[in-house]
Amino acid sequence: MRRLVVGTMTTPGYNEWWVRRINDNTPKPSPKNSQSIEEHLRVVPSELEIIRQDFERKNSDLEKKIKQMEEEKMNLILDIDVQKLETEKLRKGKNKVEEDLDSLKTDYKNVCL
Repeated sequence: MRRLVVGTMTTPGYNEWWVRRINDNTPKPSPKNSQSIEEHLRVVPSELEIIRQDFERKNSDLEKKIKQMEEEKMNLILDIDVQKLETEKLRKGKNKVEEDLDSLKTDYKNVCL
């Protein structure tokens, strides 16, 4: 019985080419796309997360505006109270002056008679 032994059918040039081809397919860092591992592995937020962040930012802005408007409202209420007090004081002064004028008129009439 005869046996046939078959060796590899490749040449050394083919083997070198094959190794180079495999090595060429491995990803290598390129200078134009150099990112750190942290940047490469960073999680990109989902659309829902982006919308939530936008909502929270707008909500925060509106809360600040509401707080500012409430402070303005309190200041206006205080201004109104001050104006009311001044008006009442002037009204009392006017009434006093009118009473004094009436009294002077009556005194003048009495003197003239």
